[in-house]
Amino acid sequence: MKKLISTLILTITILTGYGQETGKNFIDQNYIEVTGHADKEVVPDKIYLKFFINEKDFKNQTLSEVENKMIQKLKEIGIDVDKKLAIKDFVSNFQNYWILKSDIRLIKEYELLVNDAKTAGTVFLEFEKIGISSISIDRLENSEIDKYELEVKVEAMKSAQEKAKAIATSINQDIGRAIFIQENPNFVRVDNALQGRVAGIQIRGVSSLKQSSSVGGANIEFEKLKLEYNIIARFELK
Repeated sequence: MKKLISTLILTITILTGYGQETGKNFIDQNYIEVTGHADKEVVPDKIYLKFFINEKDFKNQTLSEVENKMIQKLKEIGIDVDKKLAIKDFVSNFQNYWILKSDIRLIKEYELLVNDAKTAGTVFLEFEKIGISSISIDRLENSEIDKYELEVKVEAMKSAQEKAKAIATSINQDIGRAIFIQENPNFVRVDNALQGRVAGIQIRGVSSLKQSSSVGGANIEFEKLKLEYNIIARFELK
């Protein structure tokens, strides 16, 4: 018990000494509190496409045959299928066979990663040629998103400092060091989609994929990923 009391007394003494050394504690200081804001738009460089091959959609062709055509098309485009093509699901209608007495059909779901809008447009056009139309954009990402998020946070802090200084100057005062900084836990990442939806993809500049005479005719543009961030900061007011 005596040891506990001694420890408490020592702790209080240290805190009291620190308060006397620094003059005023945090609560007693004159300060200005502001919110800094920053945002940034980032071009997506990881575009995930989702598509299905349903055997019932292809007459006189097995799923394996359609899949081989699809893989060949991707290789012609220059896509490394071993690294960028993945099977997400593989099912059949076998469970309904005994009820409906229909042929057993296979369905495969795939995910394909491409790195720019032009390649995505090429995939859509080439898939259309072999009858694969159930394709859509699953999600957009950027490979350096963590770096960009940090940049936005830094800009938000600079914004807070500039705002505080401007307000203080308007009343013939100035600001000192930051005495409190609070990150907003609700970092907003707006994953925008595309523009002008046509056949599962959004396209600008053409009314239909079918009207495009060449791959270059499909002028696909993705909206940029938007990052927004707020930060609360308090500065000494002199």
